Amino acid sequence: MPKVDLNSLPVKTGTIYPAPYDVEMVGRSSIRVGDAGGLTQFGANVVILEPNAKSSLRHWHLNEDEFVMVSQGEVVLIDDHGETPMGIGECATFPAGDQNGHHFVNRTDEEARFLVVGTKAPSEVATYSDIDLMIEISDGKFEFTRKDGSPV
Repeated sequence: MPKVDLNSLPVKTGTIYPAPYDVEMVGRSSIRVGDAGGLTQFGANVVILEPNAKSSLRHWHLNEDEFVMVSQGEVVLIDDHGETPMGIGECATFPAGDQNGHHFVNRTDEEARFLVVGTKAPSEVATYSDIDLMIEISDGKFEFTRKDGSPV
């Protein structure tokens, strides 16, 4: 059945970020809607941010587009242009290869949620704008390195 019941799907917590960056993701979780529905060409996730949580480290993707739409509460988009408040129904787009590092922060006292849809490229590189870190993903495996390629 094509309809996906969000309330029946598991909520994923935790992060793949290495220490010490992993602790920055406390209060962030997600629901893997696309995976639950069997999608293979793009990902679709509902990201849940508790008060004061952030969606990720500020980053940009080499090969994958991203689309975000706020579905509950308010978040602040932080990117190379500064800070932009976003509410329900507002959207942001991040084309592959655009080096505008971005993430979302919930600065309210209420839970916030947004839908993020992104390409599932065969291989991907994401670069973290504010720290010396990047990730390479290929064949379902990932490796974090410094920006010069050396191990973390």
